[in-house]
Amino acid sequence: MSISRRDVLKSLAVSAAATSVLRVIPAHAAEMAHQMIAAEKSAAPAKAYTPKFFSAHAYKTLQSLCQSIIPADADSGGAIEAGAPEFIDLLTSENKDYQVTLGGGLMWLDSTCSDRYGKVYLDCTPDQQKEILDKIAYRKNAIADSSLNQGVAFFSFLRNMTADGFFTSQIGFKYLGYVGNTFVKEFPGCPPAPEA
Repeated sequence: MSISRRDVLKSLAVSAAATSVLRVIPAHAAEMAHQMIAAEKSAAPAKAYTPKFFSAHAYKTLQSLCQSIIPADADSGGAIEAGAPEFIDLLTSENKDYQVTLGGGLMWLDSTCSDRYGKVYLDCTPDQQKEILDKIAYRKNAIADSSLNQGVAFFSFLRNMTADGFFTSQIGFKYLGYVGNTFVKEFPGCPPAPEA
């Protein structure tokens, strides 16, 4: 019995909204999603991914947010290069909870930016984008301002999804220094905890 593309995507998207998919699925299943995306891109005339769920505007916003969450640096590609937006779109296309959380969150973001700055998120200046992301990046801000609740929940979920898409990609494996099932003579210990 063969497993269809839809079966794999449904199994990847079984977790409840606001939970990291890697808490409920094996990393090799997420790798299969990356392989599906790569195969689609290589077969497309423009070698580009076509979003399955998000509108063109929402997908551009998603790409911008993923880039802000894990930007490229001198040592590694970021979320865009790792295919995190494609990964998120593909899983969202098969999960109604993700559609509500991410689709609703992107609408909330544009609406909030329109109220605050008179324009949607993508049209805001970099300083305005940073200001709104700084507000929704921390749960404590929603305690002080309950109008941020949906934005905080959305951005927390999106960070998890972006990290899942990044760290299950070849770029993410390389960034982590993953060597697979390889014998090592000594264990150098865990890296230091990231600074707050």
